[in-house]
Order: sequence, then C-alpha cells, then structure tokens
Amino acid sequence: MSARATTLASGLTVVTDPMPELGTAAVGITFGAGSRSETEAEHGLAHLLEHMAFKGTARRSAREISEEIEQVGGDLNAATGTEQTAYSARVLADDVPLALDVLADIVISPTFDREELKRERNVILQEIAGVEDTPDDVVFDWLQETAFPGQTLGRSILGTPKSVKGLDEAAIRTFRDRCYRAKDAVVTAAGAVEHDAVVREAERLFAGLPAGQSEAPRPAVYVGGDKREKRNLEQLHVTLAFQGFAFAADEAYAAQVFANLVGGGMSSRLFQEVREQRGLAYSINAFHWSYADTGLFGLYAGLGGEDAADILPVALDVLLEAAETADERELERAKAQMKAGLLMSLEMPAARADQHARHQLAFGRPLDVSETVEKIEAVTVAAARAAGHAMLASPPSLAAIGPIKRLTPPERLHDRLGARRASAA
Repeated sequence: MSARATTLASGLTVVTDPMPELGTAAVGITFGAGSRSETEAEHGLAHLLEHMAFKGTARRSAREISEEIEQVGGDLNAATGTEQTAYSARVLADDVPLALDVLADIVISPTFDREELKRERNVILQEIAGVEDTPDDVVFDWLQETAFPGQTLGRSILGTPKSVKGLDEAAIRTFRDRCYRAKDAVVTAAGAVEHDAVVREAERLFAGLPAGQSEAPRPAVYVGGDKREKRNLEQLHVTLAFQGFAFAADEAYAAQVFANLVGGGMSSRLFQEVREQRGLAYSINAFHWSYADTGLFGLYAGLGGEDAADILPVALDVLLEAAETADERELERAKAQMKAGLLMSLEMPAARADQHARHQLAFGRPLDVSETVEKIEAVTVAAARAAGHAMLASPPSLAAIGPIKRLTPPERLHDRLGARRASAA
C-alpha cells in the first residue's frame, strides 16, 4: 500500500502517497463539511466561504496569495460539494512547504474583508445566473431538489440570489468556526512528497484549527418527485433518478457497476438502444452518486423535443430489462471500464490526493487501489441485478427543462413503472 496516514494529537489526519518518479506534487486540505452542513439561513455559505478564503489573510493580500504560488509555477484551486470542501495546490517538489503554508493560511486566518465580500457576493450572483443559463447544469440541481425536497441535500450548492445577498462576515465566521475543525479535516499530499516531512509541516502549520468535530447533518430522506419547465430551447434536458446507496453500503459497488453496465459508455444498453438503434437522443448516460447516508441512481438525456414522447418509456424499459437480464459479458465490460478509469485517473497526483481525502473522510482510512479493484471484481451478475432491482423499486425523481410538451406526464410515468414492476414480479 503506497498511502500512509498519521493522525495528529489535534485529530487532524495527514495522508500521503509518494510517487518517487515524479518531480511535482499535489497537496490539499479537505473538510468534511459542505452545503449539507448549512442551516436554512446559511444556504450558499459553504461555497461563499470557499471563495472568501482566497481574498486575503492576516499575512497575505488576495493578490499575494496567488502570486506566491504562481511565482514558483504552481496553481491553487478549491471546490465545494454537498459533504466536503477541498482546497488544493499543485507545485514542484521543492515548493510543497510553501503550498502547505499558503493553504493553512487561507483556511485558518482569512480576514473576510467587507469590500472583498461585497465583490465576491457579486461574483457568485453571476455564477448562479450562469448556471440558470446552462440547462444541462440546472436540471441536475432540480433533480436533487425533487429527490430530497426541503432538505439540505436537495438544495443547490451555490445558494439563491436572495440567500447569498443575506450572508455577511459574521455568518461566514460562525460557519467556519463550527465546521472547519481538526477531526473533520484531512491533509493530503501525493507525488514528490515524503510522509514524515509533510506530517511535520502539517502539525506546525495547521495547529490553529479548532479541536473536535462538527455535528453531523440530519439524515437524508429520499422522497422523489417531478419538476419540469418549458423553455424556448433547441434541446430538451431530462434527468430521471431513483434512490441509490451510501458510500459504505454493501451494495455500493454493485450499484456503480450496474450504472456503468446500463449507461456507462457507447456499448452500454442505454446508448445502444436510445441513440444507436432509435436515434432518440444525442446524449444519454447513467450515473450512481453516493453520499454518507444515501445515494442517487439515474440517467441524463439530451434530445430534440420531437422525440420527447418516447425517451422515458424506452429508457425505463432499458433500465428495468437490465435488472432482469444483465449478463456476464456486460458485467465484465462494465467492470473493466471502472478499473481502467480508476487506474488511469490515479496516474495523476491530484487525483490520488483527492481520492485519499474522500476515502479518509468517508471510511476513516485511505483505501489502497488494489482493495478498490478487488471490490469491483467481486461484483457478480446477481449482485448487479439485485442492486438494479432495489434502486428501481423506489419512487422516481424527474427533472426536465426545454420543449417538454410531449414528455411523458407524471401519472403515465408512474403507471408504466408500476406495470413493469408487476410484470417482473
């Protein structure tokens, strides 16, 4: 196993994955807090905090933060998700201490300058407007909303214009102090790094993180629903989903294999039937997303409005048929795609660092790639079918935007699902 993990006295975990053949490194700090950690009044705050971390600290101005990293040829980045927020840097081997110093500075000592906050709120308002103008993005926000209505997991990560305008410096500090805690964080480094050296730097630089850990978010409750909106677009964007499995669920790998089998590539059932055989959609794929306590399995299709009447009945038939008749050849192809995708991605230090952070927060330890491959290999046809059956037995969640006039109405969608389920039973 190439990855090593050390938990410091503060509770902060450091995970490294040396790649001696490289001359570069990816380092980061990831917190187990995202949009699910927000209260109702804090909608969009996790994302705003991520932006504001780069806008100046007690030691560096916003310009100095970027200049110090770019002066050595590196780059900084950050991302906010539903359950995690990550800050990262890519640098040459000799500049790993500098990268760790900058990352520690921005997450521990941000100043949250009032003028910077005003400007950054405006930037995020433009970002929200940009998503609204991008239907194949907004349709996935709607899907989350229909699947988990009235819950933090069902809200957009960016927030709304109203909620973002109401967020001030005090709110940001309250959220940061509550959620950015040592036991909820993991420092990662992959590439040209040495474990003990990174541990020493992390112990010194991140000593200012508050001890303890934040309160876990409320358990998610999958509900399902239907949200569709007519817009004057050339293409109809449709997402259809069902309840999936959590990260640690026994069925999680089988569910991912089933999703790949049914819609993971050009040889998948959905692509072959919907696009190649019928020409109903330009783009179609399936996905399975896991969260801490639940998951979401579904499909996305982009198509012309004239084919809207056929897309859902055909796609549903493909999904339900796959849960009955998926075979060994399809299974092996899906598993090969997953393994190849995993191994190819892990050739990059940034991907390794990101995966170790996610595994440490989800499972309490980094998973060796061989362990992940073994879990994929262990999925049988019966297990993949069973996962498909279980997911497709839940209520559907549908979101659609564009020329929706011919799209199957909600009641007919439910009737078709009920009839197919009864036939299968």
